[in-house]
Amino acid sequence: MSVTKNMGSADRTIRGIAGLVLIIAGIALQMTQSGFWWLALIGVVLAGTSAIGTCPAYLPFRLSTRKKAD
Repeated sequence: MSVTKNMGSADRTIRGIAGLVLIIAGIALQMTQSGFWWLALIGVVLAGTSAIGTCPAYLPFRLSTRKKAD
């Protein structure tokens, strides 16, 4: 199954960094206070979409931040 990539390099970079920050924050806060696991979960989703280059939320609206040559 082929998935159409719809994320440009800047979008992927920003999502990747934000994902890693949220994963680290979620883990660090979970160690001191309970209930912050959801930050890590959101981080995993952002990092995952960055890794595959496809944002499922863009698909129904046929949005793309990817350049033609990207």
